[in-house]
Amino acid sequence: MPGLKRVLGIDPGLTRCGVGVVDVSPDRKARLVYVGVIRTPPELALEERVLRIGAGIADLLDEHQPDVVALERVFAQHNVQTVMSVAQASGVAMYLSAQRGLAVALHTPSEVKAAVTGYGSADKKQVAAMVAKVLRLDAPPTPADAADALAIAICHAWRAPGSAVGGGAGAALTPAQRAWQQAEKATRGR
Repeated sequence: MPGLKRVLGIDPGLTRCGVGVVDVSPDRKARLVYVGVIRTPPELALEERVLRIGAGIADLLDEHQPDVVALERVFAQHNVQTVMSVAQASGVAMYLSAQRGLAVALHTPSEVKAAVTGYGSADKKQVAAMVAKVLRLDAPPTPADAADALAIAICHAWRAPGSAVGGGAGAALTPAQRAWQQAEKATRGR
């Protein structure tokens, strides 16, 4: 289909790395292609865990051939160990994407929540429910890392240059997209 964009969303982590692939048409209709979680046991050596995460992401990139990769941006928090594992998994994903000539987009958790639910402080349950609704799934994807990866992919597809969210002709926005667009305009106006 012309204008169809395939996005690989990644919710990075070393124990559970959520991954989701969606196809999004110019009218913002999204279709699930793949969702899963790459897991590594905490007792493995760090380099082995990074290797396994990398192998899983490489397989997804090669099998699903996304147009772009979207990652959750590492953000400051009090748990340094969590920040480090997210950064390590993110670095592997960026490397593998760049190696294949793919653009990588980074989105903050609040940006993803606002794009999908219309509320930047939504909880994981609300995000998962909206992902299920947007993708027309019978139930929210589990675990939360899988739903988050799909939310990241949807956020990117809706936010990307040339998407109808930016004001494309004749496309009706969902209430969540309208709220997100208004919040984004307010931020730019500062």
